[in-house]
Amino acid sequence: MRALALLIRLLTVLVVALIAAGILLWVLGADGHNTVVSDVHSAAKWVVGPFQSVFHIKGRKADLAVNWGLALVIYAIVGGFLSRLLSRPMRRSAGP
Repeated sequence: MRALALLIRLLTVLVVALIAAGILLWVLGADGHNTVVSDVHSAAKWVVGPFQSVFHIKGRKADLAVNWGLALVIYAIVGGFLSRLLSRPMRRSAGP
């Protein structure tokens, strides 16, 4: 169970970092024709798919930042909750 909790925590960190990088690259105006920028943006777009049009705000940068930021927060909360939930039985079973 501890290994699964660690795996979920690692995946959560990677997904959150990917979304944060996608937001930063978009807001800072990185060149979308650059391969690295394009790949990061495409991967982040795939991860935040369900959250892409929750809010409609004027300005493409603000719209993307708010919607992807919402996805980042939800992934962080759910991933943290799941990893703690899976690691909790290990804490209870540990004796003095």
